[in-house]
Amino acid sequence: MPNHDFAKQLRRNMTDAEQRLWYFLRGQRLQGFKLRRQQPIGTYIVDFVCHDAALIVEVDGGQHAGSVHDQTRDAWLRRQGFRVMRFWNDDVLKVTDVVLQAILDELTPSSTEREKI
Repeated sequence: MPNHDFAKQLRRNMTDAEQRLWYFLRGQRLQGFKLRRQQPIGTYIVDFVCHDAALIVEVDGGQHAGSVHDQTRDAWLRRQGFRVMRFWNDDVLKVTDVVLQAILDELTPSSTEREKI
């Protein structure tokens, strides 16, 4: 199945944690940043991506613990210029505000980075 079709299928079948996070990320609800869900990048499909900030957000269940595949995938994505953040499903569901703040912190340049611009 081509990545585009598989990504569409994943968008229709998001996990509870992905759905919860998407509620806060969609429609530029997070400080106006545009994020997309279940997007193909190379041969991979990422859970959420902000192309403008080159940031990928992954929401993982227990099957991802210590995953060599995920490490390989993240390394490839980083070589393409992306930063990758990973959160456990439980964290997204139970401490959503902490997860959103961590994402926002990555999306927003620090004061020292702003000075360089």
